[in-house]
Amino acid sequence: MSIRASILAQTALPTVPVSVPEWGANLSVRSMTAAERDDFDAASRDGGEANLTNFRARLVVRCLIDATGARVFTDADAAAVGKLPAGPVCKVFEAAAKLNGLTKEDVEEIEGN
Repeated sequence: MSIRASILAQTALPTVPVSVPEWGANLSVRSMTAAERDDFDAASRDGGEANLTNFRARLVVRCLIDATGARVFTDADAAAVGKLPAGPVCKVFEAAAKLNGLTKEDVEEIEGN
């Protein structure tokens, strides 16, 4: 198998378990694909301006999965997730941010700092 074929065959998305007792669930957070990450980054900028509205919730809905690997939420659920208590949402956000390489510097870049 060529290096190209070997690289392109790497389609499994890494996951990490996240215990969210406040939600009565043990869930997993999955990595986004490169295209999904680009979409997330683009959605975090609106005409060159930072769009931090529901930033945490928007990442959570894209990355939280159930035991079958299916997304728990759709993108349309971000507003509802944004109304949940911050503690459990931040727990999932932090796991998703770390898994997807979303650093403090990335957030500052999105904010335009």
